Amino acid sequence: MASTFNLTFFPLTFLLFFGCATAQLSTNYYSSTCPKLFSTVKPVVQSAISKENRMGASILRLFFHDCFVNGCDGSLLLDDTANFTGEKNANPNKNSVRGFDVIDNIKTAVETACPGVVSCADILAIAAQDSVVILGGPSWNVKLGRRDATTASLSGANNNIPGPSSNLDVLMSKFSAQGLSTTDMVTLAGAHTIGQARCTSFRSHIYNDTNIDSSFASSTQSNCPATSGSGDDNLSPLDPQTSYAFDNNYYKNLINKKGLLHSDQELYNNGSTDSQVKTYSTNPSKFNSDFAAAMIKMGDISPLTGSQGEIRKNCRVVN
Repeated sequence: MASTFNLTFFPLTFLLFFGCATAQLSTNYYSSTCPKLFSTVKPVVQSAISKENRMGASILRLFFHDCFVNGCDGSLLLDDTANFTGEKNANPNKNSVRGFDVIDNIKTAVETACPGVVSCADILAIAAQDSVVILGGPSWNVKLGRRDATTASLSGANNNIPGPSSNLDVLMSKFSAQGLSTTDMVTLAGAHTIGQARCTSFRSHIYNDTNIDSSFASSTQSNCPATSGSGDDNLSPLDPQTSYAFDNNYYKNLINKKGLLHSDQELYNNGSTDSQVKTYSTNPSKFNSDFAAAMIKMGDISPLTGSQGEIRKNCRVVN
C-alpha cells in the first residue's frame, strides 16, 4: 500500500450523521436476504490470492482508499466515462490501485447467489477482511448494510488520502479528518506488513532521508534508480522479511530504520508514536486485536444506508 494512509473538532452535525449512519450497519444485515454471502465471497478472494499473493494487499488497499473519500461507499470502484469523473485517476490511485477485476468476479458470484441485494461497498469490506485472514492476519465481524454511491470525488481522493511523503503531523491530521485517532493510524499502518510499493513512492526516502538503515537503503536503491523517470514502476516489498504474511514485522522494521516509505518511518522517528510501534513490535497479539478493531472503526466512516445511494448491478458503473 504505497499511500499511507492538527486534531480537529468535528461539528455537531457531522457527529450526529456519523453516529446515526453507523448505527444502521450490522453484522447480520444479509442473514436472511443472502445467507451464503460470506461463503460466496471468500473462495473468489482465495483464488485471486493463490494466483498472485500480492492481490491480498491490493484489495485491502482498495478498502482504505475507498473509505477515505466520502466514506466506505464503493465510489472508488466507479470507472471514468465521457460524462462521469471517478476517483481511479486521482494522484494516489492512478497506475497504483488494482484488484478491480477481483471485485468484479466477486460481484458476479454474489449476484448469482442473491441478485440485486448486496452492495459493492459491502463486497469490498468483506473482501478486505478475507484478504487479511487468508494471509495469516486476524478476523473480525464485518458490519454490513452500506449502499453504493452514485457519485465520486476526484478532489477528495487527491486531498484526503495520505501520501508516502507525509510527515507525522500530516498523517495525524488526515486520519483525524476521518474520525480516526493517532492510535488508529499507527494500527492501520500495520497493513503495510503486506504488499509492495513503486519506486516513485519511496525514491526520495532511500536517497535523501537520514533516518534509514544504510544497508537497507543501498539494497533498495539497486531496484530503484535515483533519476526520476527511470524505474518508476519497479516494485519493492513494504515488509521485506515476510511480504506476503500478515504479521508484526512491519513494526520491527521501523525500529531498525527499515521502513520503505518516508511516511512509514515517521511513525518511529523520536516522536509521539514511537511507544506504540515498540509495543506492536513485541506483542503481535495486541497488534492483531487492535487492527481488527481499527478496521471495524474505519468501515464505519460515513456509510450510505437506508434509501441513500443504490445497490449497483455492476460495481464499475452507476445503475
